[in-house]
Amino acid sequence: MTCYLHPDAPATAFCRSCGRPLCALCQRTAEGTVFCQEHAPNASFGFSAPQEPVGASGPDPYNAAPPPYTPPPYTSPPYTSSAPFPPSPSAPVGRTSPVAAFWLGLIPGVGAIYNGQYMKGLVHAIILGVLLSLTDSAENTAGQPLLGMVLTAFWFYMAFEAYHTAKKRQLGAPVEEWSSLLGAAPRTGRVPLGPIILIGIGVIFLLDTMHLLDFREFGRFWPVILILVGAHLLYSRLTTPARVPPVRSASVPPSNPVGPNPVAEDRP
Repeated sequence: MTCYLHPDAPATAFCRSCGRPLCALCQRTAEGTVFCQEHAPNASFGFSAPQEPVGASGPDPYNAAPPPYTPPPYTSPPYTSSAPFPPSPSAPVGRTSPVAAFWLGLIPGVGAIYNGQYMKGLVHAIILGVLLSLTDSAENTAGQPLLGMVLTAFWFYMAFEAYHTAKKRQLGAPVEEWSSLLGAAPRTGRVPLGPIILIGIGVIFLLDTMHLLDFREFGRFWPVILILVGAHLLYSRLTTPARVPPVRSASVPPSNPVGPNPVAEDRP
């Protein structure tokens, strides 16, 4: 069987649409199958370029170079106003006066309230009231001088704590609700000596107020506290590993060499 356009060429395929026999020159490949020239799909699907028949003259429209690509003209989209971006959050600079916070801190809870720490101010007022009640109830007892010293120290602590908090707010530093002069102590794994001493002193004064222990008799043994504290410090010093200084490399000369300078000896 020969091609329907080229009787001298044998047919190698058939058109899928009309069934005509096609030679290699008349075949148009598209969509995974073969079509004739009349029923070939659009060029956007892609097909094999036909070859020029033998003896044909003139330019080959299929093998001609494609025209250069010219992009379409750019059209800017219509302008639409949008809301401005919100400013980046930054640490607010507080308009507080550290001096005013100090003087207001002498009033129970007012210094913390001035700095915007309302719960802390309430707690300060409650603690000071409890200390005043304990000092009054411990009249003519051995614990009254100690409670008086604690009361005075806490009174001035409120003022200094309010001063430092107002200073941080003035500089724009973040301030927590329960910030204090003393930060949280890191856990070192050692014996918490401070809390143990406070618990022991509290137990002793509790027994004295209950008339189960005479503090004046117990006070004669106060040097034992110094002995226990010194023993703890000595134990901590002996158990702490010594710091080994870094080894200086042999290629690096010391900063202050001792001995004659060989460079100076070679000079005339």
